[in-house]
Amino acid sequence: MSLTGIGVLLIGVAFLILAIYIARVLNGVAGTLGGVNKTLDQLPDQLDGVLGETGQLIRHSNDTLSDVNEKLGNLTPMFEVVGDVGNTTRNLTATLHNITDAGKRKVDGLDEGTRNKSIGGLYGTAALGYFAIRKSKAMKKSSSYLRPGTMLSEGQHRANDIQRMKAEAAAAAKSGKYVKNDL
Repeated sequence: MSLTGIGVLLIGVAFLILAIYIARVLNGVAGTLGGVNKTLDQLPDQLDGVLGETGQLIRHSNDTLSDVNEKLGNLTPMFEVVGDVGNTTRNLTATLHNITDAGKRKVDGLDEGTRNKSIGGLYGTAALGYFAIRKSKAMKKSSSYLRPGTMLSEGQHRANDIQRMKAEAAAAAKSGKYVKNDL
């Protein structure tokens, strides 16, 4: 064999190796394209399912939105009532503020003796209310009622406490501990 024959043989072997390599690559590409083909065949069915679910979701959303709008329509009168209650409360507060200012102006015009009597009555009333509430709570807690004699002595004791508190309030007012800004 001559050199030319060896060269042609080498070129033939190289061409055979190249052909085998290209065949394997093309075979791999064919497999990939087959997978893509299967995916594309399934795509319309999957899209139909997704679009069906999307349509159902939109219908449910519309139903929910309609229900919410209906319920808000039913609640609107309640919000109006709450607004009316707020306005009424504001008007009542303004009226009470005006009455309080009028009472304060009247108290400012009173002399010290009349004011002390008013304070004594106020403290006495507060003390009487406090002791009455305390007594009712104590009676609710106890399982038996007190004897009338015990109640009478306790009532006298409470009356003495009220008189003492009135005297303390009058003394505080006379000593200057009470000022008209305390009202």
